[in-house]
Amino acid sequence: MMHSTAIVIRPQVDPAFPQWRKATWEDYLIERDKATLCERERDTSEQVRLFFDRGYLWIDMGSEGVNHARFNNLFTMLFFAWFARQSEQTFDVLGGVLLEKHQKQAASPDLVLYLGGRFPQWREGEPRRINLDEWRVPDLVGEVGDTTLATDLDEKKQLYARLNIPEYWVVDIQAKRVLAFRLQEDGKYRQCSISVAIAGLPIWLLERTLEQLESGNGAAALWFARQIAEMEAE
Repeated sequence: MMHSTAIVIRPQVDPAFPQWRKATWEDYLIERDKATLCERERDTSEQVRLFFDRGYLWIDMGSEGVNHARFNNLFTMLFFAWFARQSEQTFDVLGGVLLEKHQKQAASPDLVLYLGGRFPQWREGEPRRINLDEWRVPDLVGEVGDTTLATDLDEKKQLYARLNIPEYWVVDIQAKRVLAFRLQEDGKYRQCSISVAIAGLPIWLLERTLEQLESGNGAAALWFARQIAEMEAE
């Protein structure tokens, strides 16, 4: 586990699962550039997600499972349903993008949400990632956790705190729950029951929506839209 003073790597029973390993920033760059080359050559047989923090690297290789993809895409629909009620609210959803702070941290969150404009813009000739030394951090990031839940709630949580991400969500696929955390003045996350980034959104409503997924994420998103409409009508 990663703490402020030491890091302990927990052993993995299945070697196919990713794990944190000691690495330099240069090691991270090698892996990042290898993944970029595969993308350019349109080799989609493996999807690579990279995380780097304080001299440790996590490489997650492989395609999404059905559950992960279903949960992940649901949240894009939920964001749309929520903000469709607010014509003045601008937002940008960038799931799966690589966030990078030179020499310090890198992360590939499942969910990335920017609110209120000043979104990162890609220009011809630039790398296809968000340089956090140039652009502001997202208002919210999230991880959809199945086999990675332990690190989502530990190492990745600390990584996002060090990146000063204001709000962090962990979606627990197995338990159908959402753990939401708000960054405090001391630089640590504290669990919250109502989102601050998505002002007024109760976390319990997200969890109730996850229970509807047996009918598909489209049906779950429509159920969510009906619930928020009824809440406004009360």
